[in-house]
Amino acid sequence: MTQARFDDRVAVVTGAGRGLGREYALLLAGLGAKVVVNDPGGALTGEGGDTGPAQQVVDEITAAGGEAIASTESVATAAGGEAIIAAAADRYGRIDVLIHNAGIVRRAPLAEMTAEDFDSVLDVHLRGAFHVVRPAFPVMCEAGYGRIVLTSSIGGLYGNHAVANYAAAKAGVIGLSHVAALEGAEHGVRSNVIVPAAVTRMAEGLDTSAYPPMGADLVAPVVGWLAHETCSVTGEILTAIAGRVARMAVVESTGVYQGTWTVDDVGHRIDAIRNLSDPLEFPVVPDGHNAHIGHSFAMARGLHE
Repeated sequence: MTQARFDDRVAVVTGAGRGLGREYALLLAGLGAKVVVNDPGGALTGEGGDTGPAQQVVDEITAAGGEAIASTESVATAAGGEAIIAAAADRYGRIDVLIHNAGIVRRAPLAEMTAEDFDSVLDVHLRGAFHVVRPAFPVMCEAGYGRIVLTSSIGGLYGNHAVANYAAAKAGVIGLSHVAALEGAEHGVRSNVIVPAAVTRMAEGLDTSAYPPMGADLVAPVVGWLAHETCSVTGEILTAIAGRVARMAVVESTGVYQGTWTVDDVGHRIDAIRNLSDPLEFPVVPDGHNAHIGHSFAMARGLHE
């Protein structure tokens, strides 16, 4: 069985100085990719900076015979995102893979969360994703090839206590990836989302003593496949947690049609409305948006019960 390789591919990994991002960078470089290791080296809450983490990963890669450069720009600004992508283009002349993994955490109950803490987290996770996707995407489209992997979270899909900022950002990332998948489909650019769980710096303060093995090494191969030329999906979400890899998806009930509705009607029929025994899924690509509308319109025209 042949091993997947990334020879001649150029990958940008944000948040690659520690944790999951570091594991991604080391894996891709070990399989032949030239890697831009991006990390401003700030605290978990985003303050400060340190060139050490990114450079240490670069040193590991080069010591093992690979190729990499460090980037310490922040994804939190458009200028920073442009500089990160420019580093790949300037040094290696191309960009084939973009993995946005950078993230910070500022926890607070919803009733106490400040606007500053909300914006700071969105700046890195959601706006940060846009800040690197925006300059990389047209380059990939022009080249006729690209792999984009954005990072969401179970908090973004299911919520969690004291992380309204993080949850909102991670939910938004999914929409951004779906648009990149749609608009990139005809250009050979595939975009997917990873929902990872691993015991890294972001788990600080949590009691992980009863957890099964949850190293970053159990997530990295999934991201590696999404980043590889053989990746056969786009517009999808994969989760990797404690050795379990699964697909996550948005589904709908078949729905209930009536020509007119009252508030009482909704209440009386809510069980049927919510019935997911025969779920519908409208894949992002080729056109989940219009497939959803088409199904609804067909019911209104009496083509479905």
